[in-house]
Amino acid sequence: MEVEANGLQDSLESNEIEKRKVGLMRARVESVDPSSKDLDDFMIRRFLRARDLDIDKASALLLKYLGWRRAFIPNGYISASEIPNELAQNKLFMQGQDKKGRPITVVYGARHKPYKGNLEEFKRFVVYSLEKICASMPGGEEKFIAIADIEGWGYTNSDIRAYLAALSILQDCYPERLGKLFLVHVPYVFMTAWKVVYPFIDSKTKKKIIFVENKNIKSTLLGDIDENQLPDVYGGKLPLVPIQDS
Repeated sequence: MEVEANGLQDSLESNEIEKRKVGLMRARVESVDPSSKDLDDFMIRRFLRARDLDIDKASALLLKYLGWRRAFIPNGYISASEIPNELAQNKLFMQGQDKKGRPITVVYGARHKPYKGNLEEFKRFVVYSLEKICASMPGGEEKFIAIADIEGWGYTNSDIRAYLAALSILQDCYPERLGKLFLVHVPYVFMTAWKVVYPFIDSKTKKKIIFVENKNIKSTLLGDIDENQLPDVYGGKLPLVPIQDS
């Protein structure tokens, strides 16, 4: 009982410290960019946690994000008409929630094929998708989980610049949004690209990535997802829905 009490006390103190730092960070960021006054405490807290509660680093990251958003999403959203080639590849789906209420996304790596001038449209596609995913989160939930299905991936699918761009957007502009990433049906050839990307993944994100053996896919996913919410392609009950239709 004493251990539990001490743990509760530590948690309360930690929450209080975090709350105080959120207030300090808000004041600092607002003094530089008054538009940040419209941000809720949850967003500020995500950026703060992404930098281990370091107010200086978290403030710099948030200010950079605000500038990026004004430049990259001047209308406040990305429309489907801006990303026709990416949507035509039919590679990203969203359907269901895990046991914590986090939205589930499925991406098929072998359906991504680089084409001339694709990088900028791909970046818009990543932002379009993350915005839709975040908008689908139920009240009180801030994270999503993803299943990256790499079956059939080959060198014609390899697009290191796109992978690094997506990683940068996720880590720098949507920090603390990814709850867990399952990599399934991973062919050996994919590891050549993975070794290039891996050094750019921050330590927090690395802890959320799970490589799943083929024989354990359903049982592993059921650890986080109830069968009635699991995509049917992995033995569950829900059909996949393209991101643009979700």
